[in-house]
Amino acid sequence: MPSVTLYTTPFCGYCMAAKRMLTAKGVGFAEIDVAADPARRAEMVNRAKGGRTVPQIFIGEIHVGGFDDLSALDRAGKLDPLLTA
Repeated sequence: MPSVTLYTTPFCGYCMAAKRMLTAKGVGFAEIDVAADPARRAEMVNRAKGGRTVPQIFIGEIHVGGFDDLSALDRAGKLDPLLTA
């Protein structure tokens, strides 16, 4: 199972929704809070090819995008194969 990384901020509703979805699927993830750490925010923007909003979600080295993108992958039946690859 590839590692899952979420760049988040503490009071972001979409961040919470992404964490709930992954937790419900039994997927562990690393959460990086970018609110108070400019270096981690810069890392996120660089990894996300300019993406500045949170969450920014990565499955392995694949940049999924935000919660809407994660949810769309799930609805299309493409999320579970990514998580088990």
